[in-house]
Amino acid sequence: QLVYPYDFRLTEKEKTNICYLSFPDSYSGGLGDTQFSFRLRQSGGQRSAHYEDDGEYNREAPLTLQREAAHYFGYVYFRQVKDSSVKRGYFQKSLVLVSRLPYVNLFQSLLQLIAPEYFDKLEPCLEAVCNEIDQWPPPVPGQTLNLPVMGVVIQVRIPSRVDKPGSSPVKQFNQENLLPAPLVLPSVHELDLFRCFQPVLIHVQMLWELMLLGEPLVVMAPSPTVSSEMVLALTSCLSPLRYCCDYRPYFTIHDSEFKEYTTRTQAPPSIVVGVTNPFFIKTLQHWPHIVRVGELKMSGDLPKQVKVKKPAKLRTLDTKPGIYTSYKTFLHKDKTLIKRLLKGIQRKRPSEVQSALLRRHLLELTQSFIIPLEHYIASLMPLQRAITPWKNPPQIRPFRQEDFMKTLEHAGPQLTCVLKGDWLGLYRRFFKSPNFDGWYRQRHREMTQKLEALHLEAICDANIVAWMKDKSEVEIVDLVLKLREKLVRARCQHLPVKEETLQRVGLYVETVIGSLPEDLQAVLRHH
Repeated sequence: QLVYPYDFRLTEKEKTNICYLSFPDSYSGGLGDTQFSFRLRQSGGQRSAHYEDDGEYNREAPLTLQREAAHYFGYVYFRQVKDSSVKRGYFQKSLVLVSRLPYVNLFQSLLQLIAPEYFDKLEPCLEAVCNEIDQWPPPVPGQTLNLPVMGVVIQVRIPSRVDKPGSSPVKQFNQENLLPAPLVLPSVHELDLFRCFQPVLIHVQMLWELMLLGEPLVVMAPSPTVSSEMVLALTSCLSPLRYCCDYRPYFTIHDSEFKEYTTRTQAPPSIVVGVTNPFFIKTLQHWPHIVRVGELKMSGDLPKQVKVKKPAKLRTLDTKPGIYTSYKTFLHKDKTLIKRLLKGIQRKRPSEVQSALLRRHLLELTQSFIIPLEHYIASLMPLQRAITPWKNPPQIRPFRQEDFMKTLEHAGPQLTCVLKGDWLGLYRRFFKSPNFDGWYRQRHREMTQKLEALHLEAICDANIVAWMKDKSEVEIVDLVLKLREKLVRARCQHLPVKEETLQRVGLYVETVIGSLPEDLQAVLRHH
């Protein structure tokens, strides 16, 4: 019905997908308000006009919170109430917030404030809200923001890449005598993991392995709320490692990618997809891992835990909750986690405390797995003394899987993790996954930039006049062009180099040009 701000251009395909994704697609008898999320592939090329600051934000934000270049997130507030004046007997409407930031908590909290007001007052309400949001500061990683909207101030801290993983956000916010007291969000994005994983707590480790390996997985849930929360919880459980595969927190049979995901002519893609329509039991039954869950109920005891069952059991529409897979885990189950969570339930610990326990466990598991990889890749960096000013910097040595495997005997996960099992087999499988590819590319890019930076510093410390003494004009001109190119690259890629280093290298270039005959000087300065 309405897109606000008006100047925001969506393609017809995107509009259609958003329409289908913003309503529950299976019968939901429940009346009232529900909230859920989806993720949508952008169509029609990148539109970057709005986002000049992407580079800066993405460099400072944690990898898991970067702005997406090719996907939108949709945050939905859906209302269904009886209404005899409407032909169908129900008022059904959704307000959807579309963003390229995965700030699920912030945007769903915002919708809780805006949506009820919007259903009451319609467009003027959106106009007022958008005017307020226009005044918000940009999300700068590491900063705490005060965001005024509809008489409330939402206060939230934007995480930064330099935050220590697992550290809780700074508790004491600067209150600055804000009146009324602000609505403080403990996190922009972290879900209540304990609640999301309720029916599968005893299988969390198996699910962590499936996510690490980028395995295709379907979450079949009774509602978009349960499906989207479970999918987002799954993709977040590798943090601080970035989940590099595709994921769709909520997916319908009308989606433009429906054929691509349900085809049987090729293996299912590396994707986690959340669905609610029972029709998917039939169309996705050839997928290797299917998690079927019921409604999430928060009660005093450990909710009924689903069982792992053979995929062949998944045939009928009234399939019981369960994890349908033939997957055998590489690591042995950690009994201590379940015991601690059970103790928490008996002692009536709040859900956020249980979630923190769970998140800490998953973080330590991921770190135990990734630290040996980080150590090995760091050893591939050339020695600093091999970097000399007048030669191209040496190459980073290639990543050899077998060499890495040899390091595990002395410096493997057993140093930080008590879990036994086939760690080597897990690494071998991981090397074939998009998550390894994404991690390796990111690290390689960072190391290449570090080498460039060290090379610039070596040039900065060198005696350029002494070097020029016995050089021909051709060699000197060549040096000028190379140094210039390096400076441009350093600024474009925001290399980790001090500004004074760049300025000194710039002065060197001027000095070198000044030593050349005037005709060459003119050409180079013009160039």
